This record gives sequence, structure tokens and C-alpha cells, in this order.
Amino acid sequence: MDFYHVLNRGIEKRDIVHDDSDRMRFVRSLYVLNDVQSPPNGKTQQNLWADMGRVREPLVHIHAWCLMKNHYHLLLSPVDNDSKNLSLFMKKLNMGYAKFYNEKYERSGYVWQGKYKKIPIDRDVHFLYIPYYIHLNPLDYSHPQWRTGSVLDPNTALQVLREYRWSSLFDYQEVKNFPSIITTREIKGLLGSTVNQNNNIKQIITSSKLAHSSNQLET
Repeated sequence: MDFYHVLNRGIEKRDIVHDDSDRMRFVRSLYVLNDVQSPPNGKTQQNLWADMGRVREPLVHIHAWCLMKNHYHLLLSPVDNDSKNLSLFMKKLNMGYAKFYNEKYERSGYVWQGKYKKIPIDRDVHFLYIPYYIHLNPLDYSHPQWRTGSVLDPNTALQVLREYRWSSLFDYQEVKNFPSIITTREIKGLLGSTVNQNNNIKQIITSSKLAHSSNQLET
């Protein structure tokens, strides 16, 4: 199974979400648009869920994700290791959200900085830290020093993560958040229990060596 760290940013690093309605739209798109069939029409939340009952044929397995104000991170593997499946999913996701965004905010033009960035996860150290790296991104708002491994109060940082629902962290820590979106079986054994995950998070955000390994994931 091939794994890819996929990310994209708003054009000129502008925000791509402005409220929880936008965030929910993006999250629901991760589910609804992950299908070989054409997406449902309409920009409203209700229309996006209109075909939830039908049988889906996913294009990708979503192993981890995080939505930030002006960018997102995904850990994906294409179904059947077919790179075309990943490309189609990303096209549907980016174009679908851009259409919604432009219609809602009565604007035109580009929403995304460009084509999404796709980084193959082909080193053990990257595979070990990529789920943590993705889940730790919300600390940029409150504890940006996590990236240099210099957080002085890791317990407060953990509390920040527990209050941020726009990622897959909860679903790996026995709290149902958006369980229908992700496939946890490949990563769950690696991350272990909630206690183990939290201990590893504390190590990463307080150790410059571990933080350096994690930061390589976006380069």
C-alpha cells in the first residue's frame, strides 16, 4: 500500500474556511466526494448529504487529516494502489470546495495556491511521525514552538489538541468525531493507546530531535 502526505493552501495563503459551516462543508466533502461516482449537485450542506444512503466506491483510503484556516493535510493511499484514483479524488475535492467557496462568498477566481502537493511516505521515520505531524498542526495557533520541540507546558498543549475537532486525532483516541471518513486499521496499531499517543506527543513537542524529524514531512 502506497501512502502519500497531501496538502494544499489557499491562494496567497488566504484563509479557506471562515466559520464552522465552511469547516463542516470541507469535512463532509472528504466523505461524499471520495467516490468513483459523480458528486451530488448543490452547494448547501443538505444537498451535499443528499446521497449519503447510496453505496459508495471509495477512490482513496483516508488515514489521517487536519483542516486549518488556510490549508489542509491528508494522509492518503489510493485504492488498488492506482495513482489515478488519488488524482481524481483530489480534483473532486479541490474543485468541489472551490465552487462552494466562490458561490457562498460571491467571488470568482482561484481558491487554492495551485495544484496540491503530494509527498510519498517512503521512509520508516516519516511513516512513524506523519500521523503525529498532521494531528499536531493545530498547535500552530497556540504553541508554534512545538515545531522546534520547545514547548514548556505539554499538558496545556495536549488540552488544546483535545479541543480542536477538525482533525482525525479524536478518532484515534476512542472519541467518535468523524469516523466514517477515515480508515484507522493501518495506523491504529502504530499509534497505540491514547496514553501512548499522548506520551509520544509530549516527546515530539518537547524534543528538538523529534521535532526535526516531523518537520521534514512538509519539505
